[in-house]
Amino acid sequence: MIRTKRVYELPSKDDGKRVLVDRLWPRGLSKEKVAIDDWIKEIAPSDDLRKWFGHDPARWQEFRKKYREELRSKPELIAKLKGESKEGTVTLLYAAKDTKHNNAVALKEMID
Repeated sequence: MIRTKRVYELPSKDDGKRVLVDRLWPRGLSKEKVAIDDWIKEIAPSDDLRKWFGHDPARWQEFRKKYREELRSKPELIAKLKGESKEGTVTLLYAAKDTKHNNAVALKEMID
């Protein structure tokens, strides 16, 4: 099972494997506080795509399309997360304030 969660929320035993999927480290958090099991920077949107999107809900559909295109060149990372989700819960962590329009939500859609 794959879940998404804002990295600023407290860790929970229900999170399973906690994987940060942002390119940048979340502001104001220490590695201990985040309690991640893995950080896959390479699976995050490119800097250009991230900056273009700017978490603008009006650009969400186009962002998802462009992000999927980027992810097609990273099948091994998608396969890794799919495999881990078959073994137990994987929680994709993100720093964005918008809980509905962010790269972790788009990534979960692709993996599912």
